[in-house]
Amino acid sequence: MNGRMISALAMAVAMAFTLPATGQTATGVVAQGPGVAGTAQRVKVTATVTALDAQTRALTLKGPQGKEVTLTAGPDVRNFAQIKVGDRVDVDYVQALALELRNGSTAIVERTEEVASERAKPGERPGGAVGRQVTVMAEVMDVDPATQVVTLRGPQRTVDVQVADKAQFDRVAKGDRVEATYTEALAIAVEPARE
Repeated sequence: MNGRMISALAMAVAMAFTLPATGQTATGVVAQGPGVAGTAQRVKVTATVTALDAQTRALTLKGPQGKEVTLTAGPDVRNFAQIKVGDRVDVDYVQALALELRNGSTAIVERTEEVASERAKPGERPGGAVGRQVTVMAEVMDVDPATQVVTLRGPQRTVDVQVADKAQFDRVAKGDRVEATYTEALAIAVEPARE
């Protein structure tokens, strides 16, 4: 699995299986401190395999509310032949964003990305996990006290960010750096159908 696949799969699962429902949970966390803000969300879904196509490697999953989504298991998904109609698929998706103000920093404006994955060994039940972390260092180009808007220049684009918290806004100065770290992780496990 790669970074693009994790986002596509997580979005497909989230769109198909919306809250609230049994067999599905979501939790969110928001943290804030002087010059620091963050948010995290975790969604856990249990679905059932309702159809399989061995030729195209497509499998249809039925979520806890009865909605169905069809996904294609790419070549990275080992042991696809072991999946059977009626098997349970547990999906656990986490995403988080952390922002930290770096007053007086002269760090290079840049973007880095790390991806890690693990998949089932040959012969094991299908499953795996993949995670991605993107870190962007941006420079504060402008601060508008009238609107509490901070203009950030990153390595690929410039964006305006409204800072609702006046105390947080007052900490930011032109030339400062802001480090943003986005993390997402997805784990999938296939369990045999319950007899």
